[in-house]
Amino acid sequence: MNNILVVNVNWLGDAVFATPVFAALKQAYPQARLSCLCVPRLQEVLRHCPDVDGIIIYDEKGKDRWPWKKLALIWRLRRARFDAAFLLHRSMTRAWFVFLAGIPVRVGYSKVPGFLTHPVAQVSQGGHRMDEYLQVLETFGIPCPDRRYSLNVEATRKQSLATKLQERGIAANDEIVVFNIGGNWDLKRWPLDFWARLAQCVHERSALKIIFSGSARDKNDVLRIMESPTVRAVNMAGETSLGELLALFARAKTVVSADSGPLHLASSVGAKVIGLYGPTRPEVTGPRGTSPAIILFKDIGCNKAPCYHLSCPLNRCMHAIGVEDVWQAVQKFIG
Repeated sequence: MNNILVVNVNWLGDAVFATPVFAALKQAYPQARLSCLCVPRLQEVLRHCPDVDGIIIYDEKGKDRWPWKKLALIWRLRRARFDAAFLLHRSMTRAWFVFLAGIPVRVGYSKVPGFLTHPVAQVSQGGHRMDEYLQVLETFGIPCPDRRYSLNVEATRKQSLATKLQERGIAANDEIVVFNIGGNWDLKRWPLDFWARLAQCVHERSALKIIFSGSARDKNDVLRIMESPTVRAVNMAGETSLGELLALFARAKTVVSADSGPLHLASSVGAKVIGLYGPTRPEVTGPRGTSPAIILFKDIGCNKAPCYHLSCPLNRCMHAIGVEDVWQAVQKFIG
């Protein structure tokens, strides 16, 4: 096979988990061109995946929501003359796309197996998400020996990050720790006052410079944390491109984050990560990068399985992770 399409999943962390799929395909078919069908928010992270040769955007909630746009996408896939498509996404619509595009080999999960030439059985519950994606290849006979993910950090992004840090008083020889406060569910977020107390602890007990990362919507929360006169830190939430964020994580002595896309981005570039897990299970979505990771998780009874009670009024699972617990983990990585 010389021309292969991978139909990707939708979320940032899951897309990082899926990157070993491309590595395994490239190892099995070294001469093949690997393209990825994905939603717009994933295109930047895929540009840092060394095994992805092309990206095809499916803006399912934007311009491609119209029927004629979907037909145009199908026609584009048909013109590309793919030899095979591997579907990591269970979407019936995406299975319909590759079926109507006439791709001769169609492997993956689907709610309508008739659209596929090689439907994959449902995986057992409780396994890691990465193994779920790699099973699509293994079902087809493609070996997947490497269960780690890795992304590239571009030199230009390192340079632009260094400039931004210098403008904020962080010198090239300063050692930094990065706190990522974000999470796509509020239920997964560590309390803001805990972050403030951790920042105070790091400032008082080490020479590390503290940088808060996050999306633009996290910026005000970081400002609230920094209202405390005992918190000395730099607010980079919403101030970096994804490439610069990768460079920031790669430079850090350690990265502290709840279970979120940035935790896995940090792990993908070799950062030593400390993952704060509450409603989600590390066996399912734990970091699988090339560097060490410390997972902090407290079993409080109601989180024995992944919890999706997004309106939980107490959020006891995240409150159970103490500031001293995290500081002790930080100490193990800073030496």
